[in-house]
Amino acid sequence: MKNLEELKRIRDRVKKNLQMRSGKHKVRIVVCMATCGIAAGARQTMNTLADLIGKSNRDDIAITTSGCAGFCEQEPMIQIYIEDKEPVVYGKVDLKAAEEIFEKHILNGQIVERYLFSKGK
Repeated sequence: MKNLEELKRIRDRVKKNLQMRSGKHKVRIVVCMATCGIAAGARQTMNTLADLIGKSNRDDIAITTSGCAGFCEQEPMIQIYIEDKEPVVYGKVDLKAAEEIFEKHILNGQIVERYLFSKGK
């Protein structure tokens, strides 16, 4: 850190990241991050989704993590919770899938069938 402006940029970035992970939001994305998910690429999937949230300039989307969902062969898995809608679980969510799911489902409300693992409770 070389100056006060750089410190302020770091503070703002951390504050925005914390806001994405907590509180009440219209949309909540949960990325399964047990060792099976991480080995399958869940960390990269989560980073991609976090970047997409940041670029969307929406403050009503949260992203969090969970442990193993019990379907290791489907990793990386994400769960999407949108207010007043049934929860949706997607499997095999690589970076390309994360971008498509974010654009179609999270921003436009269209379920992406090709990655759909389950729908409802």
